[in-house]
This record gives sequence, structure tokens and C-alpha cells, in this order.
Amino acid sequence: MRASEARFFLSLYLRRHPSCLTRPDRGAKIQPTLAMDELYRLFVSKMGFPPVVGQTVVRLLLAAILGGIVGLEREIKHKPAGLRTNMFMCLGSALFTILSFELASEYSGDHTRIAAQIIPGIGFIGAGSILHSRGSVVGLTTAATIFVVAAIGMAVGGGLYVPAVLATLIALLALYTLGRMEARFQLKPLLVNYEVIGEDADTAITELNRILQDEQLGMTSVQIAKINGHSRVQFSVDAARQEQQILLTRLRQSTLLRSVNSLGQAEAE
Repeated sequence: MRASEARFFLSLYLRRHPSCLTRPDRGAKIQPTLAMDELYRLFVSKMGFPPVVGQTVVRLLLAAILGGIVGLEREIKHKPAGLRTNMFMCLGSALFTILSFELASEYSGDHTRIAAQIIPGIGFIGAGSILHSRGSVVGLTTAATIFVVAAIGMAVGGGLYVPAVLATLIALLALYTLGRMEARFQLKPLLVNYEVIGEDADTAITELNRILQDEQLGMTSVQIAKINGHSRVQFSVDAARQEQQILLTRLRQSTLLRSVNSLGQAEAE
């Protein structure tokens, strides 16, 4: 290639990408990558949209896709925050981030004012998912997933596509792989419900407290009822799987309890 031809192609590239010659200002909007820029041009030329509209549509679609990928994993595990919840969370965060810049550019305001309010808003939703269950503190993984999905949406809305995709892959890896490791090595505590029947409530409760104190465990959600002249006590215990097995064996060995049944366990996060 001749020197004149090289200069011609270099000048042509710089005219198409003038941002290569200038240093971005401190408050300037993050520019998309070259691949995404070409995608914008192709999308705008095919649909006839203005460049700003085409860029916004692509960002919203990418946010919905990434949020839907994480939400699909949650939906498969039958979690409260599933496919639609995570998709809307990511999409809304991306839209608020875009609006935060566009409105500030139009009316000369703070570019981060609207986007900064996403974090406390997500905190309220996450707190609601934690307080949903009774008897034990569950839903922490769901709340953390909502927080990460919102961060992914903000990254897409700000034009940080590579970090957004990388964060999505890391979140999926943590939810799937680490969850299987916790189940395999029995690292996660289980909330198991029990039902015991004794001669009277005082005797049953006293015996339960003695056994639980020996095992250094506690019971929650205690319910007492009379059945056929006997007292039925239902309660929950939060402990590891091996501790649950030892506790069930101790309860069945007690001579003061007429019947001991395990009513199942709450699903792990």
C-alpha cells in the first residue's frame, strides 16, 4: 500500500470517527464501542430513525435481554423475582439512566440526578423480597440479584456494554455454580418444620427446649393446638442438614413425645 493511499484511508476513518482525535470531557456521555456504533448505523439506516432514537432503542433492547437472561434462571428455580421482574428492573434502570443524561442535556441540569435515585428505589424492592418469608431470614439472594440486575441496566443505559455483559455472565455463574456447590457440600442452612405430639403443652415445650438447648439450636413459629386430648406443637428450626438429622433423631428418641414428624423444608435460595 502506498503512503498516499494509507493517508487517504486514515483520513477517511478519522472523519467517520472524530472522537479518536479529541479527549472526552469529564462530563461527556460514554461513547459506545465500534461494534455497537456500526449496529446503530445499520439499525437507523434500515428503520429510518434519528441516530439518538436508534441508540436508545438498542440500549433498551440489550437491557431487556440481559435482565431476562438473569430472570430466566430465577424463574426456573421458582423464585418470587422471576423473568418479568428482572427484565423490567433492568429495562427501567437503563431507561432512567438514559433519561438522566438526555433531560440534563436538554435543560442544563445534573446528569446523574435521576440515575442516582435508582439505588434507593431498588433498596425498597429488595427489602420487600427479604421480608416476604416468615420464620427465617430468606430472600437475601433474590434481593442481591435485583440489585445486580439494576446495576446491569444502568451500565447498559450509560453505554458500558462490555461490563454489563460481563456482570451478567458472572451473576449467572454465581447463581448456578455456587448454588450447586452449596447443595453438594451442605453449606446452606435449611428451615425445617416439625410437628410433635405430647401429653400436654407444658411437657412437650419443656422437652423441646431441653433437646434444642443440648443441640444449641432454637425454634421459631411455634404453634400449639389440642388434638384428641393431646397437645400438638408445630415449630421451625433453621440449621444445617446434618444438624437437622441429629435433631430429628433426638426428638424421636424422647419418651415424653408421643409422635414426631418432619413436615418438610423451605426451598433454599
